[in-house]
Formats: sequence, structure tokens, C-alpha cells
Amino acid sequence: MKAFSPTRNHLPGRLGFLVLAFAIAIPALAQQQQPSPNSAPVSTSATPKEGFWGRVNPFARKKWVNNRVDPLKGQLNELDEVNAKNGRDIQDVDGRAQAGNRHAQSTADAASQAASAANAQAQKANATAQGAAGQVDQLNSTVSGLDQYRQSNEFEVTFHGREPVLSVAARKQLDSFAAKLVNKQGYVLEIEGRSPLASTAGIQVSGRLAEAVKRYFVTQDQIPVYRLHTIALGNTPVADSSESQFVKVSSVRIRLMENSLAAQATASPHDAASLTGAERP
Repeated sequence: MKAFSPTRNHLPGRLGFLVLAFAIAIPALAQQQQPSPNSAPVSTSATPKEGFWGRVNPFARKKWVNNRVDPLKGQLNELDEVNAKNGRDIQDVDGRAQAGNRHAQSTADAASQAASAANAQAQKANATAQGAAGQVDQLNSTVSGLDQYRQSNEFEVTFHGREPVLSVAARKQLDSFAAKLVNKQGYVLEIEGRSPLASTAGIQVSGRLAEAVKRYFVTQDQIPVYRLHTIALGNTPVADSSESQFVKVSSVRIRLMENSLAAQATASPHDAASLTGAERP
């Protein structure tokens, strides 16, 4: 039986204990060697130390952490700038959109006002057109009455023989009739000459008699020529006469024809002349 050696049996246990103690002491020594905040700064030219455990050192220094965090901060700052620029762009686009909306609204309001003004002008023009149409209707009614004459008086003067010589009684008769026509408007005189002679001789004689009466009205009674209308009827009898159909004596029949607007002309000569266009004597 071999003798027991205490030194040989305890050597492996002591060796393991020393290795364990050394492993614990190394990190503590590394932490103690780090510079304090008040110590002098370490030169940047020195090679950075990452510790005994390398990059996965759980007890990493601030510089090592900053070296890992600073790139992330730069990327975050760049991202913030991009976000800020996008925000400014969005605000700019929104401002332009609002300005465009305001301009479009202003244009629409201006167009609405222009449309309202045009509508008002159209209504005014329509009212003016209706008024003009009413005036045209009134004028047409007035014009239609210009050629409407009615007989208001009639008389006859006689001649002796074929000569167109007015007797004293015939002249007084013509003067009395002409005195009633002073300042009168809207009338004409129809002067019809007749003679008992037949055919051409009767027409020639009746024409000279009618012209004698017309000449007397113009020269002695100052009746305008345009109001006097003569016609030679020869031995044509008077249509509405109840006497014999044959003309027995030479005569001239004067018929006063008044316009339908003669009353207006007499009441207001200036206005009636402007409305009817009737000439004044």
C-alpha cells in the first residue's frame, strides 16, 4: 500500500482557485484603469481600447458607446430635417391650394356679379323694348287714322253760262266758308266742277269752273294749295242727289273732309302736328 501525499492531492484545487481569482480580478483592474472625469483627457492619437472582452464587453466605456450612437444620431437628425422639409412643402402646397381656392371663389363671385348686372340690363332692355312696342302700337294706331276722313260740311256755288266768273253772291259764300277754316287743321277740300254740256266740252268747262274756285280760295282766302283737290266731272250727276240725273246748270260743289285726328290737332296744334304729321295752313 502506497503512502498518502498531501501536496500532490491539493495542487489541482489550488490551481483552479488561482485561475478563478485571476479571471475576476482582471475586469476589476480594467475598470480601475479608466480615467476619471477630473483626469486629463486621453490623447486621440492613442488606439481606442475596447476592453478585455472586445465588442461585447458588458462594462463598455462611454466613448465606445458614443462611437456606436453618434451615427444613429446623425441619421435621426437627417430624418428630422427630411420630415421638417416635408412639413414645409406640405404647408407651401396647402397655402397655394388655399390661395387658388380664394382666387377661384373671387373669380366666381365676380362672374356672378357680372351675370347679375347683365340680367338687370337685360330686364331693363326688355322693359324698354316693351315700352317701344307700346309706342309703336300707338303710333300705328295714329298713322292708321291719318287717311281716315269724314265729310263735315258741303255746299255749292253756281255759274251763269260757261264762263268761269264768280258772282258777288258766290264770292261771299266762299269767303264765309273760308272764315271758318282759319287755324283749322287736318282737313282737305274736294272741289267738283259740273257742266250741262256733254262729253269733252262738258269736262273742259267743268274743269275751268273748279279751277276758278280753287284760285279764289288760294288768292283771296289764303287757303294752302295742298288742301285743295279739284276734279272736272262734266255732266256727271251728283251721286247722292235725289233730283234728276241730268245736270241743268254749271256749278261747283265744295266738300269739307276732316281727318279723324282733327279734334286733337285743334286742341293742341303743336302736339297734334308732331303726332299726325299734318301740315299747318
